[in-house]
Amino acid sequence: MSFDVEAATAAYVDAMGPERLARAEAFTTGGHWILLWSLLVSILAAYLVARSGLLGRSFVRNPDRLNRTAAVSGLVTFLLTAVLTLPWDLYTGWFRMHAYGRSSQPLWDFLGQWALGTTLTAVLGAGVVTLVYAFLRRTGQWWWLWASGAVTVVMSVMLLAAPVMIEPMFNTFKPLPAGPVRDALVPMAVEAGVPPERIFVYDGSRQSNNFTANAGGIGSTARIAVSDVAFKDATLSEVRGVTGHEIGHYVLHHTLWGIFLMSLMALVAFRVASSAYDGIARRLGISASISDPQGFPALMVTVSLVSFLATPLSATMSRHFEAEADDYSLVHVSEPDGLSTALVKTADYRNPRPGRLEEILFYDHPSVERRVRNAMTYKAAHSAAKPASASEPTP
Repeated sequence: MSFDVEAATAAYVDAMGPERLARAEAFTTGGHWILLWSLLVSILAAYLVARSGLLGRSFVRNPDRLNRTAAVSGLVTFLLTAVLTLPWDLYTGWFRMHAYGRSSQPLWDFLGQWALGTTLTAVLGAGVVTLVYAFLRRTGQWWWLWASGAVTVVMSVMLLAAPVMIEPMFNTFKPLPAGPVRDALVPMAVEAGVPPERIFVYDGSRQSNNFTANAGGIGSTARIAVSDVAFKDATLSEVRGVTGHEIGHYVLHHTLWGIFLMSLMALVAFRVASSAYDGIARRLGISASISDPQGFPALMVTVSLVSFLATPLSATMSRHFEAEADDYSLVHVSEPDGLSTALVKTADYRNPRPGRLEEILFYDHPSVERRVRNAMTYKAAHSAAKPASASEPTP
């Protein structure tokens, strides 16, 4: 009897049960609304920062030191915005996650990491703001082109440095310990040209109960990192399938593509800002010109609006990269069942059966049902594909 792709796909997803599926749908739908409300919260915060008058105070403005003025304006804006949006961040990042069983992180730890993240954002962001306003003063109407180029360079450096300098501030990364998992993954890494010592396990359970992994870095800092959540009650087939997916991101240079896409978004955001600044500034009660750092909240609103409106496009590109990484895992690791069972574990925070329009507008990964169907299609076409090793839990 021939293998029924649709029946196998339905069996995997239906195994979640109606209650779990309903909970996943509610969590995901709420997340879509959070995107809209987050935009409104950020606009409100920018309005309050602008109306506070702090950016016009003498401790911020120094006519003789324009770079200092821009840096302090950025620092004050980022810090005040973070404080104003903290209640919203607490709801979306802690209370809601706990309510849906997606996190067990203590509140004190969440607040500590929030403070650390806010400090890093404020300091690094102030540097970027200084660059942007330097170009605004010196390059006239083409400031947006120069500024987007500078931001691209900064983003590239940040992506290079993040795995070795920033991410270890929030999580502990350790090399894969000796054992069956390492024995299984090292040959995969070697085949793909990924140094085996660049595959790590990190304590992702500190922030979230989500079954996840990621690829990051560029060149010598590139690495594959798998959350410790993925090793709890997981089979070796699941770990192989997921790690193959992340190796796919590395081999297919998705980080570089990500930089390219972020560069385009920065270019569009700054170009829009050059045209829309006066209207947005007026609505925020800002009378300063676009080259004056006192108007920085208006630039922030522009960036937020462009990012929000670009969500369907950025999500579409991300889905394409994720589908490519799935295909890489299937072809090079050949664990369609292991990848499928791992994907179903991610469905708790990503509704596996969204409507097609919902998926296009909001999903940065293909739906779990679509990804499982792809794996089952591969299985049907490759009879040599190995079955899931459900009885082989990882140590």
